[in-house]
Amino acid sequence: MEFNKVILDTVGQVAVLKFNHPEVMNAIGGDMIEGIEDALSEVEDPNNGFRCLMITGEGRGFCAGANLADRANRGRRAARGGLRNAYHPIFFRLRDLDMPIVTAVNGAAAGVGMSFALMGDIVCASSKAFFLQAFAKVGLIPDGGATYLLPRLIGWGRAMELSLLAERLPADKAEDWGLINRVYETNDELADGAMGIATQLANGPASLSLMRKAYWSTWNNAYEQQLDLEAQLQSAAGRTRDNAEGVKAFLEKRDAKFEGK
Repeated sequence: MEFNKVILDTVGQVAVLKFNHPEVMNAIGGDMIEGIEDALSEVEDPNNGFRCLMITGEGRGFCAGANLADRANRGRRAARGGLRNAYHPIFFRLRDLDMPIVTAVNGAAAGVGMSFALMGDIVCASSKAFFLQAFAKVGLIPDGGATYLLPRLIGWGRAMELSLLAERLPADKAEDWGLINRVYETNDELADGAMGIATQLANGPASLSLMRKAYWSTWNNAYEQQLDLEAQLQSAAGRTRDNAEGVKAFLEKRDAKFEGK
């Protein structure tokens, strides 16, 4: 399916959302925002049967951030209103998505594009990819949740370094820092490797979506609250058909066949 500057492909039960404006390295403008929203509606529709989302970019880049040539991204009001009215709802939808997310970073992931890359539960990258908090170069501050995610993922000092100096972070160094999970030598190997992970997750149990909820909640909860949430989510997981199948398969010494239910 094609939307505004976005393609949504289906590979089994994996939805592949691809930023599709390669002429500007998939920089995001108002039209692409609409395309992402429409594509996510398809991904969220339970009738489509998706169990994992993979996000990647068309061409040489993953996402070069906001398209500054787009009038929707220029000016003080646009910077404030655009974030609250356009970008924030998308990030909330990704956070609350009822399935795992894999990101396949095939090139530059700059500005808010880096924030999209880091929304992956598993972040994969080509060895040619790089990450860039480019905001200082244009007199802005990191957004898309970067100031929340980066200190928690890589620590205060490295987060400040990336933001203040606005230097490229190569994929191999990002992996060493624990910012991303896997690095592949070529984009072809990245596509295959990321899809292999996405397929594995799509074939996993319903509890994977509950794991996402637990881990996103841990940054806001006190210890006691998190233990209580674990009990609630474990109770929900224990009532799934996948739990019954997993226990049965374990006792019968065979691989489980999960349905995501």
